[in-house]
Amino acid sequence: MAQQDENIDITLERALEVARRRRWWVLVPTTVIALAAALVTFMLPKRYQSEATILVEGQQVPERYVTSNTTNDLQEVLLIMTDAILSRTQLLQIIDEFGLYSSERSRLSPEQMVEVMRGNISIQPTDKGPAPKGLNAFKISFTGDDPRSVQAVAERLTTLFIKENNESKQEQSTDTTKFLADKLAEAEADLKEKDIRVRDFKMKNLGELPEQQQGNYSTLTMLHNQLQNSMTALERAREQQAYYQSLLSQYQDIAASGIPVAGSQDANPLDAMRAELTKLQNERAELLARYTEKYPDVVKIDQQIKETQALLAAASKTSGPHKDGATQDASIEAKPVEKDAALAQLKSQLKANQIEIQNDLADQKDIQSRIEDCSRRLNLTPVREQQLADLQRGYDLSKKNYDDLLAKKTESELATSLIQRQQGERFRIIDQPSLPTKPSSPARIKVSLGGLVAGLGLGLALAFFVESRDHSLRNEHDLRRAFAFPLMLGVPLLLSKAEEHRRTRLAALEWICGILVCVLLGVTEFYAYWRS
Repeated sequence: MAQQDENIDITLERALEVARRRRWWVLVPTTVIALAAALVTFMLPKRYQSEATILVEGQQVPERYVTSNTTNDLQEVLLIMTDAILSRTQLLQIIDEFGLYSSERSRLSPEQMVEVMRGNISIQPTDKGPAPKGLNAFKISFTGDDPRSVQAVAERLTTLFIKENNESKQEQSTDTTKFLADKLAEAEADLKEKDIRVRDFKMKNLGELPEQQQGNYSTLTMLHNQLQNSMTALERAREQQAYYQSLLSQYQDIAASGIPVAGSQDANPLDAMRAELTKLQNERAELLARYTEKYPDVVKIDQQIKETQALLAAASKTSGPHKDGATQDASIEAKPVEKDAALAQLKSQLKANQIEIQNDLADQKDIQSRIEDCSRRLNLTPVREQQLADLQRGYDLSKKNYDDLLAKKTESELATSLIQRQQGERFRIIDQPSLPTKPSSPARIKVSLGGLVAGLGLGLALAFFVESRDHSLRNEHDLRRAFAFPLMLGVPLLLSKAEEHRRTRLAALEWICGILVCVLLGVTEFYAYWRS
């Protein structure tokens, strides 16, 4: 480590010795280049810059109530607006309005002047990161030769940006709303078409739909019960038919054999009627245990009981006992008439019974037909359920799409209304374009210092280059490097008095010149700083 430090010290010492020995190779290039750089800065025209700051304000209503339908990316907004505002037509109009680049118009084409002006316009966001909560700011600056025209152009650019932002956002929001309205109309037409399909399918397959399955089961159960009741009623009607035919046969036998006496075989029809009446009453009691008095079977059996009671009463009058001979003749005379009435009533009952049997058979046929139809509907229900599910799925998708578009259209209309009322996201000037009082360029102090550093670097490079081309031996180190054998003696430098005086005068002159050069460089840099 010590050896390394020693080598560094030796190297620095040699470098300083070279710089001291070749000092004019360092001072002359440094002075010339520094003065030339300073002179160039004073020859360059003054350039002024006017700058304005615009704040991007978010919408006044919170986004949880109204969602903006325009972009909130400041970089994207600035890129789009910059392309629109810095167009060739727009910039040429500004150039003509403010008389810009009057001296360059003779040698520059309109396209070249537009490119020059674009180079003099700077648009930079103040925040390089993403905009926090939709709020950010950016700066607009314009550089030119005249301070007032620069300020006027900056004001015009700022106004154009605010106007373009308002118009573009309103146009974008309006176009978005119109697009959503068109899509909503298409979705509504599609939804109506699918709704008609579902409705027509339900009307066409009424009774076979899944939601009617439980009702069909209930109807089928009711029809089976009705069929069972009809079969029971038919069986009972047929029994009554046999009963009525038996009574009719007995009355016809009695009428053929003459007037019966009490206790003869005409008592058999009365007993049969009483037995039938008892049977009907028992059946009525059983029905009342399950149904009300208004139930059709109960009403029917009540009618049958009334008819049987009437028939039994007529038959009792016909075959009743005679207490004395005085009334026997009258009874004998009235008996054929009463028997004829009983026979007529019995035949009427038999005819009514036959009609009832026919009605019961027709009811059974109708009920069986209805049972078959209900069973067919139940068998088709799974097929209709699958078909309806396919139609309903398409309808649900269309309904969801329609609801989504309707919600988006409503939000877009609210956002458009906010923009039209100037309550949406907008640009607001927080720093008006300034009137520059000092030139922004050229940066004389920077150019001058740069020339000084560049001259110093070039001078050092020239000094070391000249030193590397000089092979003179000046010290013990140079001798040891040139000769391999060791040195045993040294010869001191012997100068005459004239040489000593000349060297003294030369050294003084060098000091005076060096001081003047340093003073000149210092004054030049100070003046450049003061002018800046």
